[in-house]
Amino acid sequence: MKQQYFWALIGVLIIIVAGVYAYSALHKSPSVAAVSYKDGTYLIDGLQAKYFGNDAVGDLNGDGAPDVAFIVTTDGGGSGTFYYAIAVLKTGSGYKATNAILLGDRIAPQTTEIRDGEVVVNYADRAPGEPMTAQPSVGVTKYLKIEGAMLVEVPPAAAGY
Repeated sequence: MKQQYFWALIGVLIIIVAGVYAYSALHKSPSVAAVSYKDGTYLIDGLQAKYFGNDAVGDLNGDGAPDVAFIVTTDGGGSGTFYYAIAVLKTGSGYKATNAILLGDRIAPQTTEIRDGEVVVNYADRAPGEPMTAQPSVGVTKYLKIEGAMLVEVPPAAAGY
């Protein structure tokens, strides 16, 4: 009888773990489970993202706490390296990650800054029609801000720059 309860408990635990994994794999919001954002584990589309850098510190959600925006990368096993902008919002127990915004494949990151509560990411990309083997040479700027708990892209005109 005790053995039946044991196996039933194991089955329930497997279902719970599978459900949590499936839920996190379906959502593009990265998760971070560390006190320092640099040590966090970020999942984007089921792939583990690595901290790249280009940190910018400033208040993104108006709570007066120093939030951080930076770049992470994923490698899907092919020749591409995908770059994403992400923010972590300072909480009482560490940092909480936002969703990630795709910057591009094999780009050349330049600077990341927080200006007037918005994230400004500068990088070089390829011109439309150029092959992926071409060196990134076209300057691109993305403007991002926090809406609720989400990081969203803001058109340059709306950003006021």
